[in-house]
Amino acid sequence: MQFILRLLITAAALWVAVYLVPTITFDGPWHHLVGVALVFGVVNAIVRPIILSLTCPLVLLTLGLFIFVLNGLMLLLTGALASALGIDFQVNSILGAIIGALIIGVVSTVLNVFVGTKPARR
Repeated sequence: MQFILRLLITAAALWVAVYLVPTITFDGPWHHLVGVALVFGVVNAIVRPIILSLTCPLVLLTLGLFIFVLNGLMLLLTGALASALGIDFQVNSILGAIIGALIIGVVSTVLNVFVGTKPARR
């Protein structure tokens, strides 16, 4: 249940990014956006840690600001993979991807605070 809830939160955050950032486009039914959220989750779970470890010196040199660029690159990769899977989700610029990733992060955090589950009591 927790997985489905987080997937729906990510889909909602992606929808907000599509709505606010003109260089991120999505044409299709809402359940395809859930598919994009699944691709985004897989990219962030598998690719992002590898890229983050490879660029660790650059992240340290920029005092963590390069993480915004990495998040944008992960959104660009998500757009490319979603298009390859036949889902019409496109990210057309790196600046739009960085802004979109920032919006997705903020919206996901806010929704997780309001909808998140409470930890189990011991």
